[in-house]
Amino acid sequence: MNGKLFLVLLAAGSSSRMGTGKKKEYMELGSGTVLSTALKNFLCTFDFETTLVVTPQGQAGSALSAIECDKEASHLLDKTHLEFVAGGSTRQASVFNALTFLHKKNPPHENSIVLIHDAARPFVSQEVIRNTVETATKYGAAVPAIPPVDTQKEMDADGTIRKHLVRSELCAVQTPQAFLLEPLFLCHQDAAGMGKEYTDDSEIWDAFPSYTGGKKIRVCKGDAANKKITFLQDIETKQEEKKYMIRIGFGTDLHRLVKGRSFFLGGVQIPCELGEEAHSDGDVLLHAITDALLGAAAMGDIGSYFPPEDAKWKDADSKMLLATVWKDIQDKGWSLNNLDCVVETEKPKFLPWREKVIESIAAILGVESSRVFVKAKTNEKLDSVGRSEAIKAYCTCLLIKD
Repeated sequence: MNGKLFLVLLAAGSSSRMGTGKKKEYMELGSGTVLSTALKNFLCTFDFETTLVVTPQGQAGSALSAIECDKEASHLLDKTHLEFVAGGSTRQASVFNALTFLHKKNPPHENSIVLIHDAARPFVSQEVIRNTVETATKYGAAVPAIPPVDTQKEMDADGTIRKHLVRSELCAVQTPQAFLLEPLFLCHQDAAGMGKEYTDDSEIWDAFPSYTGGKKIRVCKGDAANKKITFLQDIETKQEEKKYMIRIGFGTDLHRLVKGRSFFLGGVQIPCELGEEAHSDGDVLLHAITDALLGAAAMGDIGSYFPPEDAKWKDADSKMLLATVWKDIQDKGWSLNNLDCVVETEKPKFLPWREKVIESIAAILGVESSRVFVKAKTNEKLDSVGRSEAIKAYCTCLLIKD
């Protein structure tokens, strides 16, 4: 997308129905809290210009603590600028406060997208987030939704059925809802002065076509697991039912070292008198990672994805190859737990470049650096690697799917 991405996490409610006396967004969930879990899912998927957490008046500190207690969430905060704003008396007022803050802090940009999400929906998947952003980028407004399970009826105030609805034409809307930022702000600005309470942001968007240019909201695929926590048992049941599929992958690659070629490792060009001889740029480490991930997901190997006999992959950037494969793997619902890599090379010395290589790999995969580790070994002058005639890399990975 050409514009910037903004995220609004709504956590301004009272949580009175939880019956615990504690805000549900601050309650423990997994290795963090409900709030930190929701935030992680977004920051593992995209970089956001600003993430705005909407809290009750005076609770910014509590919200920050609920995020920072989660080490993984804290590490991801370098992918966004985190801000807090006080909510209003209704959800609509809270969203308007957030949009007003963003409008004042950021110059209008016609392509900027804002995602509005209930922080009490911590189980939102990266696939839902990506689908919503991609659809909103294409059409201007998008909401994820799922088909209703039960047959829906429209009734009168006295409980009499008035209309029999066609279930195939209905959908149950979830969050995040995504919109072009500036038109949504203008819609909310007018809605705030009308004295009418709207059910959600999609209704407000449709109510003011003069600001939206008549762009209609597109529905993208939601997820039944993307439920909103309302009662204590919603957390307890989800924690008990949560099951994972775990897959281990292994990849390896070797390339001859020759003069006249650049030396790439983990997406980083390192000064060296020799470089990898290959059809692509020869980055053995990224190739090993690519094969490990494909193997874990049972989706083939790098040769089947990018055949070396195909001229269009000549001198291809291995970062692009890995990013292409990883998107396809994520679209199948997989996420990365960790990578562990070994590089066999006599030279150049790897240690001075290790952190930069780790950061490069993490950036390509859109994960925090703590999920990636790379170490190097020499072959003590033995075999082709030891004689500096070749370089070899190995990678193991652990993928997880709900």
